Amino acid sequence: MSKTYHFIGIKGSGMSALALMLHQMGKKVQGSDVEKYYFTQRDLEQAGIIIFPFDEKNITDDVEIIAGNAFHEHNNVEIAKAIKEGYSFKRYHEFLGEFMSQFTSLGVAGAHGKTSTTGLLSHVLKNITDTSYLIGDGTGRGIQDSQYFVFESDEYERHFMPYHPEYSIVTNIDFDHPDYFTSINDVFNAFNDYAKQIKKGLFLYGEDKYLRKITSNAPIYYYGFEENDDFIAYDLTRETNGSHFKVRYREKELGLFYLPAFGLHNILNATAVIANLYIAGFEMDQVNQHLQTFTGVKRRFTEKIINQVVVIDDFAHHPTEIRATIDAARQKYPTKEIVAIFQPHTFTRTIALLDEFAESLNEADSVYLAQIYGSARETDNGKVKVEDLADKIEKGAKVITVENVSPLLDHDNAVFVFMGAGDIQLYEYSFEQLLSSLTHTNQ
Repeated sequence: MSKTYHFIGIKGSGMSALALMLHQMGKKVQGSDVEKYYFTQRDLEQAGIIIFPFDEKNITDDVEIIAGNAFHEHNNVEIAKAIKEGYSFKRYHEFLGEFMSQFTSLGVAGAHGKTSTTGLLSHVLKNITDTSYLIGDGTGRGIQDSQYFVFESDEYERHFMPYHPEYSIVTNIDFDHPDYFTSINDVFNAFNDYAKQIKKGLFLYGEDKYLRKITSNAPIYYYGFEENDDFIAYDLTRETNGSHFKVRYREKELGLFYLPAFGLHNILNATAVIANLYIAGFEMDQVNQHLQTFTGVKRRFTEKIINQVVVIDDFAHHPTEIRATIDAARQKYPTKEIVAIFQPHTFTRTIALLDEFAESLNEADSVYLAQIYGSARETDNGKVKVEDLADKIEKGAKVITVENVSPLLDHDNAVFVFMGAGDIQLYEYSFEQLLSSLTHTNQ
C-alpha cells in the first residue's frame, strides 16, 4: 500500500504547490498547519486535501513526512515527535531534489523574478506538451506521465543545492536575505555552486556582472539587450496593452514576440524563456503563440478595479523589485499618479538596504509606508523603525495603519501599488473596503 504524504506546514507557498502537484499525480496527500487563514489553503481545500491542526498524533508509520523549512524541533510538536521517536523526514528541497530526477527538469533561479519567470515558462510549456510544475506563488500542477518539470529554484539557505536539473535560467544575482547571506560574494558563491549542477544548458542575464563570472560544466547562454549576449531582445515597443519585441540568437532571428505584461524586467524574463525553449528544441511559433496568453502569477502585478480605482498588488520586497513594479505601472498607466504603499519585510533587510529602499521608492509620485513586518525568524531589537525609511524618501512618506488608510483618498487619477511580502494585503483590503463604501455622486 502506498504511503500518504504528510506535509508539516502545508500552507507555505512552496509546500502547498508541491502538495497539489503530488495530489494531481494520484498520490495520497494530507498536511498540517496553524489555524490562521492563508491564501494558499483555498486551492488545497478545493482539491479535497485535509489540513489538520499541528498535533503529534499526525505522525504515524503510515505517512511519509515532508517538513516545511520554518518548522523545527523547538517550535513544532510534529517535528519534535519525529526526531524523538526516529521517524525520518525530508525537507521540501530535499524531497524535490530526488523527485525531479524522473523528468527533464527546468529550473528558474535568481534573486528577483523567479516566480514570474517560472510562471511564464510553465505556462508556455504546458500548452505545448504535458508538463508538471511548481511555482512559488503557491500553484502547482502534476501530470502523471509528464516528461517535463518546471520549478522555482530558491537560493535562500542554499536550498537549491539538492537540485540537478537539465536546464536552468538565472535572472540575476543581488544581495538579499541578509539574515542568512553575509555579503554579495556569499550570494555569488551559492549561485556559482548551483550552476555547476546544471546538466544541459544555463541561461544567464548577460548584463549582470556577477552572472558573467559564473562557471559551469553545462553550456552557458547569455540573454539580454546587449550585443555581447547570445539571445538578444531588440526593437522593443512598450505599450499600454503589453510589450512587443524581437529576439535573435547570434545571427538568427527567432521572431517578433508579444507579451501582455509590463516593465523591462518582463521582457527579459520572456527572453530567458524563449532562449531555454529554443535550445531545448521547441518551435518558436508555438512559444510565441502561448506567450500571448500569459495572465501572470499570483501577487505579481495583480490588478483590481474598485469603484473605478486601480489597485495593484505585488510581492515586491527588495529595492530592485520595487523599481521594476513602479516601471511596469508607469508603462501601463502613463497618465496617472503612481502611489506606492510599501511594507518593509524583516528588520534585517530593512537595516541592510535602507538607502536603496528610499531610492527605489522615490521613483513613485507619492509614498505611504506600513509598519515593518518582522519574520518568525527574528525579533525587533529596536535598531530600525519604519519612520527611519520615511525620513530618507525625498518626496516625504506618510506612515499609515491598517485601521486608517483614508489618507490614500487624497489622490485623484492615481494608481495604488501595494508592495510587500508580509501582511500588506490587510492594508489593501482596508483600502478596498473604504473604496467600496464610497458612494459616487454625479459630478
